Amino acid sequence: MLTQKTKYALKALAELGEEKRRGGGALRIEEIAERSGAPKRFLEHILLDLKRAGLIGSRRGRHGGYELIREAERISVGEVLSLVDGPIAPLACLSRRAYRRCDDCADEKTCRIRHAFGHVFYSYLLLVESMTLADILRDGDALEKAAGQAVSG
Repeated sequence: MLTQKTKYALKALAELGEEKRRGGGALRIEEIAERSGAPKRFLEHILLDLKRAGLIGSRRGRHGGYELIREAERISVGEVLSLVDGPIAPLACLSRRAYRRCDDCADEKTCRIRHAFGHVFYSYLLLVESMTLADILRDGDALEKAAGQAVSG
């Protein structure tokens, strides 16, 4: 499920991507907040995480603000999910970045739960890692559809 924080991060990136596509400059945090519907104070933390990850940059001064510095085609939705919310695996033993053996598991090779969720998770992972910010920019409703399905699912 998309958390609200991830949804705001994707919306902010989409606003910055749209601005870049239009040939505009940096956007102030107030503009991003207004356009994305994200609370400014919450957005400050999100933008800082995105900046640390090298997805966006910031400039000071009269024409300052935030701007997309990585191409939209090179920003995967999966990367943003992991960046904002941490590991996205349903089980710790399936995580690539935060692997941990389950305490109650005698043998991962024969664990039925791990295998069942593993197939579903890897299919999901392939999808979110292949979906990019460019896809969201092409289909502005993609994020809303995904968020709506996540909330109702």
